[in-house]
Amino acid sequence: MNKIAIFPGSFDPITNGHVDIIKRTLPLFDKIIVAIGVNTQKKYLFSLEDRKAWIKEVFKDEPKVEIDSYNGLTINYCKKAQASYIIRGIRSALDFEYEKTIAHLNSTMQPDIETVLILSKAELSSISSTIVREIIIGNGDIGKFIPHSISDSITKDKIHRQ
Repeated sequence: MNKIAIFPGSFDPITNGHVDIIKRTLPLFDKIIVAIGVNTQKKYLFSLEDRKAWIKEVFKDEPKVEIDSYNGLTINYCKKAQASYIIRGIRSALDFEYEKTIAHLNSTMQPDIETVLILSKAELSSISSTIVREIIIGNGDIGKFIPHSISDSITKDKIHRQ
């Protein structure tokens, strides 16, 4: 039986924090699906196609990482993907409280799916997609916050107009 994990998020854009969590959890699983959640109520800065392409580029040499997108509840996507684990990164106590609540709710709905909480490295704990988006909009340098392999392609002219 394969140990399949889902790492859900918007990845708008993917950050060094996301990459670190994925790399650190790779030894724990046979496959990690980086699952881009699509919420019709949310406005994204970058298109789904761009976000998928960036993640594929970052993990092009890692056969255990797959990229997909989904609508609806993450727990339902896990069942569809035959995943028994959800990976979540924790940067702060606030993240922990939020993720703990979601993990408990998911466990109530689907007891056989386990949430694995991974603490971010201290030097990456201040990085979030939200902050990176603000830096992009303000024409700041995002080079220290996103993977170098995609830094040239994450530009203000890629902003998705909804």
